[in-house]
Amino acid sequence: MKTALGHLKVLDLTRILAGPWATQNLADMGAEVIKVERPGVGDDTRAWGPPFLKDRDGRETADSSYFLSANRGKKSITVDLAHPEGQALIRELATQADVVVENYKVGTLARYGLDYDSLKAVNPRLVYCSITGFGQSGPYAALPGYDFVFQGMGGLMSMTGQPEGTPGDEPMKVGIAISDLLTGMYATTAILAALESRHVSGEGQHIDLALLDCVVAITSYQAINYFLSGRIPQRMGNAHSNMVPYQVFRCREGDVIVAVGNDGQFRALCKLIGREDLATDERYATPGQRNRHRDTLIPQIAEAMLARPMEEWVELMEAANVPCGPIYNMQQVFRDPQVQHRGMRLSLPHSAGVEAPAVASPIRLSGTPIDYGRSAPLLGEHTEAVLTERLGFSADRIAELRDTGVI
Repeated sequence: MKTALGHLKVLDLTRILAGPWATQNLADMGAEVIKVERPGVGDDTRAWGPPFLKDRDGRETADSSYFLSANRGKKSITVDLAHPEGQALIRELATQADVVVENYKVGTLARYGLDYDSLKAVNPRLVYCSITGFGQSGPYAALPGYDFVFQGMGGLMSMTGQPEGTPGDEPMKVGIAISDLLTGMYATTAILAALESRHVSGEGQHIDLALLDCVVAITSYQAINYFLSGRIPQRMGNAHSNMVPYQVFRCREGDVIVAVGNDGQFRALCKLIGREDLATDERYATPGQRNRHRDTLIPQIAEAMLARPMEEWVELMEAANVPCGPIYNMQQVFRDPQVQHRGMRLSLPHSAGVEAPAVASPIRLSGTPIDYGRSAPLLGEHTEAVLTERLGFSADRIAELRDTGVI
C-alpha cells in the first residue's frame, strides 16, 4: 500500500510519551521508525502498569498499556548510548536517516557526539528534533520536568477545575498527559515543515521543542483574553469564558453538554426549552450580551433543562441543530455508533502472539491511507535485522556486540 511517508527513515531516540507520540504519528503515515532503547530495560513506560498486555497463554508481558499507546508500527533495537561503540552505531544509522527525534536532557547527547551539530556533520540533510521540558536555552533549560509540572506552570491548571469557593475548588489537571501529547503533535508538525523546507533548501535543521512552550501556546484565546482585559482567567468548572450557554446542565435524568456558538443556535435552544422570551431579551441578544449577563441567564436555562431526561434533550437538540452531547465513560465512547463507524478502536497483531488493542489515528488521507501494520515491538525485537540490513553487520559481529553489552 502506498503511504504518505513511506520514503522516510526516522531514528527515534525518545522515551516516555511526547517523543514517542510524535514518532508514532510518523510511523502511522508510513515512515520507517527505528526506536533505540536501553538494553535490558527499554523505554521507561514499558513498566508503567498495570495493566500489561497478556500473551497467548494469559501471562503478563513486559509491555504496559502506556507503552502500547505510543509505539505501534516501530522497530525496536537496543543500543547502549553510553558505550563508544554504541555511539558509533547511532552515528552510522544517522547517516541513513531523514529524521532524528530525541528527548534527552540538554547537553547529554553532545557528550556522546550525538547532538545535532555532530550528526549534521555526517548528514547535512538531517532533520533533528529535540524535545525537552524547558527548551535548549534559558534559566530552566537544565531542569527535568514531567507533564504534570507543565500543566501547572503553563497556566492550564489555573483555568481548570471548579470555581473558587465551591466544593472541590482546587486547580485540576487534565485527565491525560496533555502536555506530552500536544508537544508530540507540535513535533510532528514541525518535523514535516522542516522536511518540506529541505525540499527547497536541500538542508536539514534543528527543531527545539519545549513542553512548557507548548502548554503556554495552547492557552490561546485565554491568553489573549488576559492581554486585552488585564483580568486573569479563573476556574469556571464546565462553563466557557467567552461563550454562553456553553456548559453542562443537569437534566431530570443525567447531564447534557450544551455548546451554543451563535445567535441562531441560541434562538433554537430557547424555543426547545419553551423560553422564547429569552431570545428576544436585549440582555441575551448577542454572544457578548449573553456573556455579560450569564449570571441571570444560566439559572433560567438550568431550571428549564430539569423538565426532561438527558436522552430526550439530546434527541431534540440534534434535530434542531443545537450542538450538544452526552458525557460518556470510556466504555460508552467505544460503543457509540459514530465512533464505531469511524473505526477508532483497533486490534493489531503483536509479537507476543496476540492481538493488542489500539486507538486509531484521527488522520484520514484519501490517497495515502494509514496502514498500521503491527502493534508496539518487543524490546530489541529488530536489533539483529536492522544491524544486518542497514549496516551490513555479520552474525559474528552482532554476537560480539551482544557479548560486550553494546546492544
